[in-house]
Amino acid sequence: MLDATTPSEALRRAGLRVTAPRLAVLTAVIGEGQHWDVEAIADAARRQLGTLSTQAVYDNLRVLEEAGLVRRIQPSGHPGRYEARVGDNHHHLVCRRCGTTEDVDCIVGAAPCLEPSTHHGFVVEEAEVIFWGLCPECRQENHTIELLGASHE
Repeated sequence: MLDATTPSEALRRAGLRVTAPRLAVLTAVIGEGQHWDVEAIADAARRQLGTLSTQAVYDNLRVLEEAGLVRRIQPSGHPGRYEARVGDNHHHLVCRRCGTTEDVDCIVGAAPCLEPSTHHGFVVEEAEVIFWGLCPECRQENHTIELLGASHE
């Protein structure tokens, strides 16, 4: 999470001007507290400001990401999502059906391949792992559908 006490302070520490759109976008990412797509962030920022173009949201997210204040993840087949948890090497659980995304701390126990078989001259700084499955709500929905299907046979 951000190490500053306020979003305005975080922007200043990152060397960024504090503008109303930038502050609204950062506040939305922090305030929602999870992994939101651009549409959800734009909706939250617009509730704060009244109006804000989608392009302005994208532009501000890019600046915030470059400054290290937000992190963008892009699970395959899902829209990019943003979070304020930066600066650590955590991973994600993603629901295949609804896209719900949750943080998980570094892997414990037997880890999947986190060290590449060859480095090709790279210095590895981070490994990104996405665990795929069904969230509890989608699992419950699947179970209900299975029960309904079985009762009609």
